[in-house]
Amino acid sequence: MLQARIDAMYDQNRESYTHQDLEIFSEFKAALNDGSVRAAEPDASATPHGWRVNAWVKRGILVGFRMGRSVDMSEPGSRFKFIDKSTYPPRDLTVEDSVRLVPGGSSLRDGCYIGRRVTCMPPMYVNVGAYVDDGSMVDSHALVGSCAQIGKNCHLSAAAQIGGVLEPVGALPVIIEDNVLVGGNTGVYEGTIVKHSAVLGAGTVLTRSTPVYDIVHGVVHRASGDEPLVIPPEAVVVPGSRPIASGKGRDMGLSLYAPVIVKYRDERTDARVELESLLR
Repeated sequence: MLQARIDAMYDQNRESYTHQDLEIFSEFKAALNDGSVRAAEPDASATPHGWRVNAWVKRGILVGFRMGRSVDMSEPGSRFKFIDKSTYPPRDLTVEDSVRLVPGGSSLRDGCYIGRRVTCMPPMYVNVGAYVDDGSMVDSHALVGSCAQIGKNCHLSAAAQIGGVLEPVGALPVIIEDNVLVGGNTGVYEGTIVKHSAVLGAGTVLTRSTPVYDIVHGVVHRASGDEPLVIPPEAVVVPGSRPIASGKGRDMGLSLYAPVIVKYRDERTDARVELESLLR
């Protein structure tokens, strides 16, 4: 079984690896590329938030870094030099993959899943272990970090940053569910889950320590214990602020950043989001 073989290599932490080890890793990386294994996957029965971490997949990615050696990956004769682990070259695509990788400096690292009809606008980057599902768009200067999970028909707008995580291996990666619009210059980090059909306004930043104020329902969404920050389905989140309530900060009239859920999706929001489909 692939999982057992990957776990064995991870636990042994060898100084050198055999040809058979490399074949096992190649099989593992092929499974990452075709999406048959992933770092996290939907599982409504496993957790309250509906996602399960596959820690062994992260262990496999780390094994790849251990067994790889630094090699020159530059184009012959190019003045631009690229040196990386031999186990993680740029990912190959063909026309049959039905992915639009627009010319201009984008890169997909081997070991990431890119679904059909995904559009990649230059320059953007998808790291190893990431999963980008069918019909999504990764716009210019956007980053999909290692092991991040992006659902179907999402739009990661220009300069959006979706944080990655490899260690600790049991940590939940950032998860963006289906039909989410992530606005420009938005950052989502530290295992945050954005549920389906939500909209993150331009400049929104979400982290584990960020409380999100829902002025529609009068509640505050926070991470707690082992549970991540979860943005509810169809929530529309924008950057906001809240005044400091005591001390020098209050005396100086200062406020702190606070993301705010100002509404939930309606026909007007849907019409605006629908325009994104014309670009795909």
